[in-house]
Amino acid sequence: MDDPSVVDAPGEAPGPDEAPVFDVFSRRCPSRATLEHATGRWGSLTLGALYESGCRFNELRRRVDGVSEKMLSRTLHALERDGLVHRDAKPVNPPRVDYALTPLGRAVAGQLLALIELVEGRMSEVLAARERYDATRERHEAAERGYDAGRERDDGVRERDGGTVTTARGGR
Repeated sequence: MDDPSVVDAPGEAPGPDEAPVFDVFSRRCPSRATLEHATGRWGSLTLGALYESGCRFNELRRRVDGVSEKMLSRTLHALERDGLVHRDAKPVNPPRVDYALTPLGRAVAGQLLALIELVEGRMSEVLAARERYDATRERHEAAERGYDAGRERDDGVRERDGGTVTTARGGR
């Protein structure tokens, strides 16, 4: 297949009048990079921040708390290249550059915002799950280290953190 936009898709290659088939689960599919740009930490936050209205670079940087100037610049370039963000540079002094979502970017951002709202609305469940996981993991790791504060070996020696502590019975 000579067309790089058609990748490891199930079924036959599309005919001349058919649209190419993309499969994000295929490592060579170009949709994978776009998905990464849109759903990565800075991409999703940038798209979400631009959803209500366009803004200038520094406004966007303040809105997406924690993003560095370099990362925001890289993110905007990638999103612009993918057709999700429009960059409007005005020839004035000092230069003014505004960023806004394209129609495709608005559609993607709308889906991301739905996911963001779902996650934010269910954070109490997430935090409870993390606590359960951490408690279980700590018990599991302690068991793997062979440490159990209440366990004493037959010879009267209590094990602790890989070392031994003599007890009254043990005589060590």
